[in-house]
Amino acid sequence: MDSVALLLRVADQATSVVDNVSPDQLSNPTPCAEWTVRDLINHITGGATMFAMSAEQVTVSDELMGQLLGGDNLGDDYKGAWHTACARVTTAFAQPGVLDCTVKLPFGEMPASIGINIAIFDVTTHATDLARATGQTITDIELLETALEMGRQMVGPELRQPGFYDPEQTVPADAPAADRLLGFAGRSI
Repeated sequence: MDSVALLLRVADQATSVVDNVSPDQLSNPTPCAEWTVRDLINHITGGATMFAMSAEQVTVSDELMGQLLGGDNLGDDYKGAWHTACARVTTAFAQPGVLDCTVKLPFGEMPASIGINIAIFDVTTHATDLARATGQTITDIELLETALEMGRQMVGPELRQPGFYDPEQTVPADAPAADRLLGFAGRSI
């Protein structure tokens, strides 16, 4: 499947989930044990902006990277902030030739075609976390299955550490795709 088209599907699903998060749910815990719903929306918003900037200009300064990955990226409008970041990343990766470029991300330099796959896996996983924390469901099962397959190709033992991914959890092979994706990402199901 075309990576840019897949990124657009991820953006649609994540946007649907974020748009249905009510202000009183922002402090809910998520399957990401250290993050609330607001923290997780902040993370995907900063991450989307980081991926967009990497696609637009190849690299992001360490100072700005720190802000995007550790500061407040939402302000008082979590939905608006997500919409802006989401539009920026989908526009950036849709530019002709961008997937042939090299991008610098916190985990190293790589072809943008790999960077977009990391974004697809990460945002799909976190959208599923958000859905679970707010009583929603990701309806695009093919997207969940594709993100899981991408994760299996990218997440090796070196990423199974605090701050990245916890050890994979055992989930039955016939469990729903969302459970298998979250279990692979180290979430307790």
